Amino acid sequence: MRVSFDLDEVLFVSPQTHKTEPPLPFPLNRIFRERLRLGTPELIRSLQELGYEVWIYTSSFRTEKYIRRLFRCYGVRLDGIVNGERHLREVQRGNSSPLPQKLPNRYRISLHVDDESVVCSWGREYGYETYQLNAQDDDWKEKILQRAKAVQEKERRIREQAPSF
Repeated sequence: MRVSFDLDEVLFVSPQTHKTEPPLPFPLNRIFRERLRLGTPELIRSLQELGYEVWIYTSSFRTEKYIRRLFRCYGVRLDGIVNGERHLREVQRGNSSPLPQKLPNRYRISLHVDDESVVCSWGREYGYETYQLNAQDDDWKEKILQRAKAVQEKERRIREQAPSF
């Protein structure tokens, strides 16, 4: 099962409004100015240890290389990244009518964590599960782990009920 996270205001947060991981040491803190929400590396590693793939799905145009390197500085390996450029190339693909800025199910992502209510509401319409996270929440890691387990269980029940041919 795949779990994806938005970056801005979800994993990248302001130290003025959220608890954050310590800044990276010089000179890395000059290259990677974003601050990770406190507990992000631990959560990603926990999800991966439980067998989940962890992806980033962001509408920002930060390069995949930049995102991978930033997370590597925190000891985290990401399983996949969809940025704004990849989304436009692979999802929008010149469709005359605009599609939502994120469609996690196109990448077989089962649970997407985002701060925007509109992205979360699209989940019901386009068939993917969401978890909305925006404010400071000391229990956010546990809540996401619980939600991921619930989605995985729901998918397991659906598979078991599907007719086999």
